[in-house]
Parts: sequence; structure tokens; C-alpha cells
Amino acid sequence: MSADLEQVRTLSLQEHGLATVATTRADGTVHASVVNAGVFGDPVTGAPGVAYVAVGQAHKLTLLRRAGHATVTFRRGWNWLSVTGATHLIGPDDPDPAFDPAGLPQLLRDVFIAATGTHDDWAEYDRVMAEERRVAVFVRADRIIGNP
Repeated sequence: MSADLEQVRTLSLQEHGLATVATTRADGTVHASVVNAGVFGDPVTGAPGVAYVAVGQAHKLTLLRRAGHATVTFRRGWNWLSVTGATHLIGPDDPDPAFDPAGLPQLLRDVFIAATGTHDDWAEYDRVMAEERRVAVFVRADRIIGNP
């Protein structure tokens, strides 16, 4: 069944943003991990999709840089929705000439909030994100399927 991003947003909020992200390894096998993600448009291209914040040294970033695509699946009970599309990374090790690096702390906050995150000390959050070289990962909604 085909679905839209509003359905994805509704389902993601029901599960506190928990999702499985999958991409491919060089040998064609699937690499999957659990993240907190939310509906969020790409700040450079404006493309609708989903986003999450990843640790700068995460293996999945190496795979995403190579593969250039991912699938993010949200589920609640038997209901699930998957967003599949091209990826775009913005972070200290993935600069985008069309994005001002000074805006990275706010971007990471905004993606975190879209994924249902909250924080009591945003200055501390910013410090940890910078220390861990966190990256905002955007997955364009090229295809949305599921059983909402």
C-alpha cells in the first residue's frame, strides 16, 4: 500500500520516533540499525522525507556515503511504514557548500526534536553533538510503502 508523510509522522510519533534504518553493504547484504527519526525536510534541497542524527563514527555513515540510499521503517504493532530514498548527510565530516556550518547545532537540535527528542540543557546537547561529530542524515521520500 502506498502512503504519505503525514501517515509516517503519525506512526513515528506513536512509537517515540523509533525506527529501523537499512542500507546496503558493498557485498549487497543489508545493514540495519535502530535510530530515532522523524519527518523532516532536507534543509538544502527542500525535499520531503525523514531524518535522524547519527554518531560521527557510526559504521552506517560509511555505508550511506557509499550507497547513497536508505530505507527507514517505523512500526507500531502490526502497522508499519517505510520511507525509501536518496540520502543526504550534513555534518562536520560531511559539509555541504549550500549549508552554512554555523547552522549545524540548530539543525541537529531540530532533527532531534522532529524525532521526539527533548533536552534539559541545549548547550550541553550542542557540546556533545560537536564532540561526537554528529551528522544529520536525511532520507528523501522517493517511495513510501506500508500497512498503516
